[in-house]
Amino acid sequence: MTQSQKSRTVELQGYRGLAALSTVVFHIWQQYYVYDATGAHPPLDNPYLGALISLEVIDLFFVMSAYLLTLSYARAAIDGEDRTRPGRDFLFRRATRILPLYAIAVLLVWSLRNPTLPGDWRDLLEHLTFTHVLDQKRIFYTLGPTWSLSLEIAFYVTLVAVGPLAIRVCRRLRTRRARVALCASGCGALYLLPVAWIAVAHHVLGIPHTDWPVYFGPQARFGGFAAGMGLAVLLVALGERGRIGARRATALALLSATGLYALSYFSAPENTWHTYYHPLAALLWFALLYATLHVRTAARPRWHGLLRADWLTGVGLISFSLYIWHEPLMLALYDAGAIPHSRAGFPLAVLIVLASGALVATVSYWAVEYPGSLLAGLRDKKGRSREFYPEPKPEPEPAVR
Repeated sequence: MTQSQKSRTVELQGYRGLAALSTVVFHIWQQYYVYDATGAHPPLDNPYLGALISLEVIDLFFVMSAYLLTLSYARAAIDGEDRTRPGRDFLFRRATRILPLYAIAVLLVWSLRNPTLPGDWRDLLEHLTFTHVLDQKRIFYTLGPTWSLSLEIAFYVTLVAVGPLAIRVCRRLRTRRARVALCASGCGALYLLPVAWIAVAHHVLGIPHTDWPVYFGPQARFGGFAAGMGLAVLLVALGERGRIGARRATALALLSATGLYALSYFSAPENTWHTYYHPLAALLWFALLYATLHVRTAARPRWHGLLRADWLTGVGLISFSLYIWHEPLMLALYDAGAIPHSRAGFPLAVLIVLASGALVATVSYWAVEYPGSLLAGLRDKKGRSREFYPEPKPEPEPAVR
């Protein structure tokens, strides 16, 4: 990996840290400013601050995860640089990254909330099989933010099925332009299918946004992954060509961030911005990441320095553990009276939950997540070498919101 590539992956770690902090604040806000029956964003006296806090980052996680995991497939399909992992090895690495911590958290939280057997055994079964996203009643039970892990699993399976197929088809094409066109059109189709699903569900069938499985399932949210796959294809196709300077990168980043904020501000129940929020957000995150990843190394914008800050990349490192534990920790502190119950105490609650959450997440990372990554390394040593099968760093985090 070149020095430029290493810098870019560190910056993605910074994005992950920012998104993790945003997610925690968002869920604390939900605790104090409860959603109404129509699924609207929680009310707040200051609508501008409300739009900032309620800006959803789930699609950023989807785009980043898909980008990192699709890179090797895009290189193999477009340039014949076949360093992809066999499907079973890829899935094993993903399983060691997710399952140990997830299973421990689900079993612990579920047992505390269901002290008498059999308890809500269906909730436990659905969480352990990642099918709770399909249950209108239980989608946010036990570990509410982890509905998005169901979508991550669906993406992994899709990538393992579609990636090798794309490589085989591309090898039959004579020109690089044809290979790029095929990969790009495939990503475009995967992006448009969820848009069509949402349009039919909302405009034709009249299904309300509060029918969670319809609008939270992979059939509606896969656009974020498709955008990330498209970003990988675009950057592989461009190579070193067309890298932008600091001014253009900053302008594009500001335009993307403004668009994301406006999308959050104007989003309201059942309006067009709300209906197509996530497909539109995925495109804006795509543009923001492009402004981060395809910049000339010698003309790096100053704002990249924030993304590389040690404290922020440190949060990015423990972000998955923070996602998993922050909600049950917040609820436990709330029930114990350790954080204020009044809306006026929201800022103090944020400080307490972030501080305690970071501590718990740090312990969780080193005690559970890191040992899991060593299991994947042992498999590499028994099979193929890491040098021949490199994987972009940092390891993509599962997306949770």
